[in-house]
Amino acid sequence: MADKKKMLVKKWLTVLLAIVLAVSLANYYMNPSQQSVAVGQPIDFSESCPASLAEYMTINSGQVQKQLTETINAQESPGEMSISLKLFGLIPYKQVNVSVVEEKYLYPGGQSIGILLRTEGVLVVGSSPIIAENGKEVNPAEDAGIEMGDIIVKVNEQSVTSDDELAELINEFGAKGEEIVLTINRSQNEKKINIKPIFCQESKKWRIGLFVRDNAGGVGTLSFIDPQSGTYGALGHMVSENNTGEMLDISMGKLIKADIEGIEKSERGTPGEKLGSFVSNDALGNIAKNTDCGIFGKISDWQLVNESTITQPMPVGLSSDIQYGEAEILTVLEGDKVETFEVEITKIMPNGKTGKELVLEVTDERLLEKTGGIVQGMSGSPIIQNGKIIGAVTYVFVSP
Repeated sequence: MADKKKMLVKKWLTVLLAIVLAVSLANYYMNPSQQSVAVGQPIDFSESCPASLAEYMTINSGQVQKQLTETINAQESPGEMSISLKLFGLIPYKQVNVSVVEEKYLYPGGQSIGILLRTEGVLVVGSSPIIAENGKEVNPAEDAGIEMGDIIVKVNEQSVTSDDELAELINEFGAKGEEIVLTINRSQNEKKINIKPIFCQESKKWRIGLFVRDNAGGVGTLSFIDPQSGTYGALGHMVSENNTGEMLDISMGKLIKADIEGIEKSERGTPGEKLGSFVSNDALGNIAKNTDCGIFGKISDWQLVNESTITQPMPVGLSSDIQYGEAEILTVLEGDKVETFEVEITKIMPNGKTGKELVLEVTDERLLEKTGGIVQGMSGSPIIQNGKIIGAVTYVFVSP
């Protein structure tokens, strides 16, 4: 009887060990950890292994084997490292893939900037009925299926670059009694729509019933400038069309100097905003890209660097450098003066989408008194922790 019990226990222990091994191997091969580390810097394994297992874990990298409780540094040259974590030095637990990169230095921003964009084609922002010859209100564009957010790029295969050009072409073809074919971009897809212009009794011109614009503008915050290439990043999120939320395709754009003239304080249910104005039309830099993570281009006026509170390049922190707790943001509350304000990182999401990897809360009493928290217009403000630039402000959370 005792022998049977021993055999049964042994059998179940074998099954349990097999299950543990199977789970470990699945975790090892199917869910490798990914991280980036600067050359020669310590590698952080806290996201790959719970603290309760650390003392039972070994690190295996090439011919090197250490306890997880010891420090292992990244290699001294850029490249890839593959590190194995093993439980009791035997059971595979996790594969950690490390990208080793050169340490990057950037000028931190914080300056308020004006943003002027010219879109590809002309953007439909609204519609208006036309008074026809019979006195009735009609809207041929709306009837044909034109929608807000559509971008008109051609009229009868002729490219359109401005609202005036669009109006002239519509009037020209309408006066000839011709139907027009509009080539539009809608959600990155091209479409052709046939429309018959109507003679407007009020304007005495042939029209189709649309409001359009060929540019966009606003005030935001500079995030960084690369001291080597002159490349900058700003705004922290894409420039989108107000009515549809669609990203604007741009053909050209520029940064100009802007001042903050006041603050609309945030309150429950409303995010608040900076109230800014353009100071001049002189370009500080171009706008080459409009992306999910902000706008990018090259600086042409390097005097902009000296208008921040920090005028020396700072190292860029990697995701592994970000910690819960105290941090700072650089931004402007009045005029063009960049100031430093205290915040706290309350949530870290290393796998966050489109760069949204952390949540911060304003703790600076003066900033809270002035703004009520993060407000619109602060987007792009650089976030600094432990002497490194670790990100930029993107979106504002609004309490219901």
